[in-house]
Amino acid sequence: MRTWEQARRWVVPVVLALALSIVATPARAGSLTLQVPNGAATILITGSGFGHGHGMSQYGAQGAAEQGLDYRAILGFYYPGTTWGTAAGKVRVLITADTSRSVVVKARSGLKARWVGHRRTWNLTHKKRTATRWRIVPVPGGRSKIQYKLKAWHKLATVRGDLQFTAGGAPITLVLPGGRSVAYRGALRAASPHPGGMDRDTVNVVSLDGYLKGVVPREMPALWLPAALQSQAVAARTYAAFERATEQHGYYQLCDTSACQVYGGYSVEQAQSNAAGAATAGQILTYGASPAFTQFSASNGGASLAGSQPYLVSQVDPYDTAYRNWTVTVTPVAIQTQWPTIGQLTGITVTPSPANAPGGGYVSTVTITGDAATYQVSGDAFRSWAGLRSTWFSLSIPGQPAPSPSARKATAKLSP
Repeated sequence: MRTWEQARRWVVPVVLALALSIVATPARAGSLTLQVPNGAATILITGSGFGHGHGMSQYGAQGAAEQGLDYRAILGFYYPGTTWGTAAGKVRVLITADTSRSVVVKARSGLKARWVGHRRTWNLTHKKRTATRWRIVPVPGGRSKIQYKLKAWHKLATVRGDLQFTAGGAPITLVLPGGRSVAYRGALRAASPHPGGMDRDTVNVVSLDGYLKGVVPREMPALWLPAALQSQAVAARTYAAFERATEQHGYYQLCDTSACQVYGGYSVEQAQSNAAGAATAGQILTYGASPAFTQFSASNGGASLAGSQPYLVSQVDPYDTAYRNWTVTVTPVAIQTQWPTIGQLTGITVTPSPANAPGGGYVSTVTITGDAATYQVSGDAFRSWAGLRSTWFSLSIPGQPAPSPSARKATAKLSP
């Protein structure tokens, strides 16, 4: 998903190196074909929206709040058929900016190290009051070592397994490669992706509502209306609970980028977004007694696109008036360079998604025709290649008539 933060969020990265095979299939009714004459200089792409268009529109939530809707009404509109529930406990968040094998933190009062899965702890403040930094580093044989820094690094203890830092609920400052520092609530764990190995990833183990404090201001401007921020808090909490329930990654449950939800820890917290989390504390949306998959994006351009769940519906959105009629230009030469086996470009057919709401222009597939071959790619792959804000777009050539509906004809199909 692309949310305001990139806006910022796509759920699955698109790989453009597509393996394609020519398979005859009829073009779907409603497809539009742009004839590209030899010598055309540019192709104009006009679109709406910013992101995938599933679930809640963040600009729509703000628009609904401006019209007086509270967060429950806003979420009821964007996720119809869900019910209200609660969630608590902790989540494990992968800190992707820490690319080293060690976890380095600044010394602070109350800092402790704990042996994960055991009761053993070390009160680091009492052990070495003059230490400026502490770190956990891997040791061969699946072991981990605690070190402290004076002028050089010194060993405090070594254990078999993983270690983590805590500070009794107070924020801990993580030192990233390059020297930048970010503070996090909860614990900072040097987690083993594979037991017994030397690799380590930094994982923030934090309460669900503590995690929300570092998500909401990165996913939505903290100065937006309270009802919009509260809607974002519930959607983000629900998404985190859904990811935790699926346990796809083992040693972590969420990442801190737009591939999951953008998370900045304690360092990005804002009073207004914290208040939104507190006002909705513990609340989530459920479907069939499980957390709902609450996708959201920055803007749906005025109509949402049905998603993978019954509550991710196609509907006209009267609240989202953002990101309308943006434009991007590409050249026939660029298309021929990207898909060289087509030869000379002669036409492009866009096929609408069957999940479109009335008025929605989301594209399911793009068929690229040349004098040597015809290929079909997904609308999302074409969006990524052309740098478009969404898959809601149409094509035209400046000064030429608008594309007309396609005749039913054989086109290329994506290989399995």
